[in-house]
Amino acid sequence: MYISSESLIVILFVGLVAGWLAGKIVRGTGFGIIGDIVVGIAGAFVASFLFPKLGIHIGSGLISEIIYSAIGAVLLLLVVRLVRSGGRF
Repeated sequence: MYISSESLIVILFVGLVAGWLAGKIVRGTGFGIIGDIVVGIAGAFVASFLFPKLGIHIGSGLISEIIYSAIGAVLLLLVVRLVRSGGRF
């Protein structure tokens, strides 16, 4: 998988927005804004890799990338929250 520098910048920007959005959706994670942004960036990388492999496509453009990344970030926040709480939500 090759990621150009422009794609990397877009992924990081979208990850920042998605992390903030995921932090608002999943409350009570206890990571704060910086932690949620880091998880959002990780969610953007996961979403940019995983969703095309699964055949999930909702459109093109910046808004769809934010939606993809927010979904990835919410999933990551839920997994991290599940691991931190010992299996309880």
